[in-house]
Amino acid sequence: MSTVQDPTASDGLPYRVLIVEDDRSQAVFAEAILRGASMQVEVVAVPERVLEAVERFNPDLILMDLHLPGISGTQLTEQIREIPRFLHTPVVFLTGDQDPDRQLEVLEHGGDDFILKPVRPRHLVVAVQSRIRRARALQATLPAATGSDRHPVTDLYLRTTLLQILAAQLASGAGGGALLIEMGNATALRNRYGYAAFESLMNEAGRFLATLIGDHPATRLGDNVFLVAAKGLDRDALEQFARRLRDGIGYHDFQVEGEQLRLRCTIGYASYEHGFADAGAVLAAAEEAAREAHASPSGIAAYTPPDTTADSQLVQELRAALAPNGQGLYLAFQPIVAVAGGEEAQFQVLLRMNGADGNVRRAAEFLPAAQASGLMPALDRWVMTHALDLLQKRREEGRPMRLFVSQSPQTLGEDSYADWLKDALRSRQVDGTSLVIDVRLEDAIVHVLLLQRFCEQMIPLGVQFCLSQFRDNEDSKQLLRELPLGYLRLSAEFSRHPLPRELRDEMKTVIDMAHRQALMVIGQAIEDPQAASTLWLAGIDFIQGNLVQHPDQTLEFDFQSATL
Repeated sequence: MSTVQDPTASDGLPYRVLIVEDDRSQAVFAEAILRGASMQVEVVAVPERVLEAVERFNPDLILMDLHLPGISGTQLTEQIREIPRFLHTPVVFLTGDQDPDRQLEVLEHGGDDFILKPVRPRHLVVAVQSRIRRARALQATLPAATGSDRHPVTDLYLRTTLLQILAAQLASGAGGGALLIEMGNATALRNRYGYAAFESLMNEAGRFLATLIGDHPATRLGDNVFLVAAKGLDRDALEQFARRLRDGIGYHDFQVEGEQLRLRCTIGYASYEHGFADAGAVLAAAEEAAREAHASPSGIAAYTPPDTTADSQLVQELRAALAPNGQGLYLAFQPIVAVAGGEEAQFQVLLRMNGADGNVRRAAEFLPAAQASGLMPALDRWVMTHALDLLQKRREEGRPMRLFVSQSPQTLGEDSYADWLKDALRSRQVDGTSLVIDVRLEDAIVHVLLLQRFCEQMIPLGVQFCLSQFRDNEDSKQLLRELPLGYLRLSAEFSRHPLPRELRDEMKTVIDMAHRQALMVIGQAIEDPQAASTLWLAGIDFIQGNLVQHPDQTLEFDFQSATL
């Protein structure tokens, strides 16, 4: 049966559906059906990202799972209904629960309808289209919601509005700075009190923060992270302001489930005097400072820019290579092979440079110099441009492939980078699913907020993300909750042979954890057949390393015949 196509809406705008579903197979099923009916669709798998996605994506309808990790869909619906402009947005529950009392509970807590799983594609499309048509007709008769740039519970600005304010402050040249405030330990608090109580506590923290900051605008930027844009404060005043906020929060008694609780906060701040190019650059700097604040006895740290004055021989070589018609940089490729076999061609992109001394330099030898000299954005764009050119060429030849391309979070966080990448994909007619952006675990931990912001813009195009050098710790587990990943690349530590028992146990834990979240796992730096066997027995999905093939400038590899 053909997919039901909805007539063009009277306002010419496509229908927008947000799918809230932690089961990846169910989410992919619903997303494919609705996209096939010419709707714009976004998927959110973890409850912590739902409210932000609702505010940013502005859906016509929310397709909600009834059972989510740590919270029910009905509780989440009640939180969405607290935002005035989404009071009448249809929330339709997709559930396999056939209990009539449960279905009645859905309607009593703000749900508009429920669809029982399994659902036929035609039924899903017609039900969604019908609900959206009625909702748009109703919306046209209602007065515009007021105060839509502020959160209804905390009265703090919405994230998108605050970032616009931050950009305007930068452009004004009036001085000031951005402060990132991290309230307590989100994982420990959520584990102790549960999702709903944690959200209530963070809302209370946001309301109290609003009483401390005066006229300075602020927003809740992440799980337990708040951003304040403080205009007109010099460096000394920013330090004093940070201390007042730290002490004000630290000595306040918060209430959670009848208990009194004090929150220890850490604050990282970045002064505008450093001459940031855009709001993304300020946010990246504040994130670096916030990470340093964790280790500071005072819980406060200021951003210190890298020393870009040094002009070593290596930096000179990089500048020459990046100049128009420059030479020296080139790409090498290493195949990423499916353990279970398959014909899909996919390669890791590796950056190399021919040094002035005639030796080939690996990326690890010159990336620190590029970072310190401010050349990383230019280097990242060089790599991405050449990778996309290759993807275009292979598509035109009828030999599609997938490339894993490493990028730095600072580059991804630039305000203009997402639009540049979207245009680059469209102009080359490259399918976003053929690109996987690779980010190191260590970098992602520091810049998770920047990465969230970038991922949200690229996921609708099909671009996927890989977290590399993965080890099992609390920070890495938190990233799995906060980033929409498709792949994990294990730390090279797991490729040792013989592999110590504690690393073998950790590796098995990581692979099982990734598979529960529908992530594919890559074992890298495989040099030894016995190391490959150990990974295979642990359930790895892909292997990469010199055992398979050394990095090469060609893209020729027989994936169909490759076996472990």
